[in-house]
Amino acid sequence: MIKTLFYSFFLLFLAIPAVWAAPPEDDSNINLQGQVTSVSQFSDVQPTDWAFGALQSLVERYGCIAGYPNSTYRGNRALSRYEFAAGLNACLDRINELIATATSDLVNKQDLAVLQKLQSDFAAELATLRGRVDTLEARTATLEAQQFSTTTRLNAQIITAISDTFGNRVGGEDDESNLYFANRGRLNLESSFTGKDLLRVRLEFGNFASSNGASQIAAATGTGMTRLNFDNDNNNTLIIPHIRYYFPVSDSLSFVVGPTGIGYNDITDNVTPATIADDGNGIPSLFGKNSPLFERGGGGAAANLNISQNLVLTLGYLANNPNVPSAQNGLFDGGYNALAHLVYYGKQGSIGVAYSHGYTPAGSVDITAGRGSALSGAPFGNTIATSNSIVGAQGYYRFSPNFQIHSWGGYIWSTAKNSGLSDISNGRGGTDSLFVNNGDNANAWFGAIGMSFPDVGGKGNLPGILFGIPPRVSNSDVRQDRDNAYHIEAFYRYRLNDNISVTPGFWVILNPENDSRNDTQYVGVLRTTFDF
Repeated sequence: MIKTLFYSFFLLFLAIPAVWAAPPEDDSNINLQGQVTSVSQFSDVQPTDWAFGALQSLVERYGCIAGYPNSTYRGNRALSRYEFAAGLNACLDRINELIATATSDLVNKQDLAVLQKLQSDFAAELATLRGRVDTLEARTATLEAQQFSTTTRLNAQIITAISDTFGNRVGGEDDESNLYFANRGRLNLESSFTGKDLLRVRLEFGNFASSNGASQIAAATGTGMTRLNFDNDNNNTLIIPHIRYYFPVSDSLSFVVGPTGIGYNDITDNVTPATIADDGNGIPSLFGKNSPLFERGGGGAAANLNISQNLVLTLGYLANNPNVPSAQNGLFDGGYNALAHLVYYGKQGSIGVAYSHGYTPAGSVDITAGRGSALSGAPFGNTIATSNSIVGAQGYYRFSPNFQIHSWGGYIWSTAKNSGLSDISNGRGGTDSLFVNNGDNANAWFGAIGMSFPDVGGKGNLPGILFGIPPRVSNSDVRQDRDNAYHIEAFYRYRLNDNISVTPGFWVILNPENDSRNDTQYVGVLRTTFDF
């Protein structure tokens, strides 16, 4: 009996899955099934096996043996002392239970003597296991008592950047920029009420802008082509610029709604790898972030329809100022943008085609979202209401885990919606007054191609390069851009750990504001990002 019981404890470790040693590589399922009632339930245990009697005794006398879901026992696995102690502890508990229920006749003196010896020999391991359980229970209790919310979690990103530009200001004769140090922070409170939906409320602060609200770099250089992709500002005042709620209604249909701060990037996939599109961890320039087509924003709703497993259609409508009830504002009486976007997802990459139509009232015209020349953003001046249509294509392809390429391009049709004198950019940091007729047209185009190398130089690192042509007015009834500007950029994101990354970046703008008479602009930035 003593020998049988000793063998039994030696085999018992498989009853406690929480302390197993790592299983062999071919063990695809390490979860146990429930307690077995007969050793014959194990397909890999035969009566001729040396431990058959021990297993039979533990199953039939003590009831503390479990197997795998495929009805195997896998008795040839090696075990650690901790695993053996865990099995021993399970049988001790079972024996105590038998004694407490007045079935002590099932346990004889010889068995108890062996148990006492084993308990003594493995006292250290048993104490360690009990200590681990106690620690886990204490930590669980602390988390439950101190948790922020049962439905909400906090995701935050803090960006700090040292930046400067080199080159005479557009239309000027001096380099008017200085080295500066600024920050931007976002605190995202993300809640789920069903496990499938997501409500995001964003708190934001930053100081990347000058007193008049213009980007520091754009104000100093005279062109938005030098802007950083995270240079928004609110004078370090905490605001709520973004509220978004996503919810599915079926496996193939989901919706996104939000009253403020919703952009095309929030309602659809811009088909740029996430490592490139993220403000704090991707490419540093505003132009290089993604296609200008996707930088439309406001408040509204969108629907995403999974036509098939690999094909998704997005239809969305966003009003510029949906929360303002005055004339030329509101949900349907002011500026708006509407999107139709079809994306195909392949094994190595994706491609999307998009159409966007929008209208902007006088006073807030910026068709290219600060990414191109001033003329391409407001081809008839800021005092002329303008409608626009944009078609674009974007995609990426991953050649290997360490090399991917992405590209995007598009064409813009703009139409003046009223007439009169308007100040129109002359491409050299100034404007000329020209008369605009209702119905005048202007066309612009843009494009870029980039390469990135995930995990090159270390896990989590991301070197990348980009070449692009910022939006340029190529044909117009009023004024067109003189030349093509060229954007050439390189960056290297170095990940210090899971929460901190440092990114040096540098880019060159040839022919800023699409005018070869302007001096070349050079932009350097050292960005540090904290994610938590």
